[in-house]
Amino acid sequence: MTDTWLIVGLGNPGPEYSGNRHNVGQMVLDGLAGRIGGKFKAHKARALVLEGRLGIGGPRVVLAKPGTYMNVSGGPVSALARFYDVEPSRVVAVHDEIDIPFNTVKLKIGGGEGGHNGLRDISKALATKDYLRVRVGVGRPPGRMDTADYVLRDFGTAERKELPFLLDDAADAVELLIREGLTAAQQQFHTAKV
Repeated sequence: MTDTWLIVGLGNPGPEYSGNRHNVGQMVLDGLAGRIGGKFKAHKARALVLEGRLGIGGPRVVLAKPGTYMNVSGGPVSALARFYDVEPSRVVAVHDEIDIPFNTVKLKIGGGEGGHNGLRDISKALATKDYLRVRVGVGRPPGRMDTADYVLRDFGTAERKELPFLLDDAADAVELLIREGLTAAQQQFHTAKV
């Protein structure tokens, strides 16, 4: 196994989905790509990838955006893990999370998927739930709105003003997770904002 990290930003392909809450994982990867410098390129595993290092002499990472729809993200993720020889404990899924408030980032390893079909498919394809997750809070749907309708909508006007800060926080969380480990990242990002 290599010392490479596979960082996967979950979302749906195509411009009509690019601003959706469900695509926040891919938005975070765009921010990380800006920090690394470089452009995503098509990979035979049905994904866009960018290989690089986080900072000078930093860890080697592969940023990946599956080219499939969210619910079938597992195929590209497992194919990339095999291609780059990355074990599941070095796979980081960055995804939207309705169970935490908007503007909040939480991290964990393993556990349930909370009804998130993209995560469920990755767990099945990797044959384990023991991979890292950077959970980007998008909040719960208002009233009786269907969850699927909610996550497939663009962020609201007020949210869009805060979104750059949330994406930056999530990118920082990914970097801290890889550089200093899960506990250090949780200690920084799980404390209440004042």
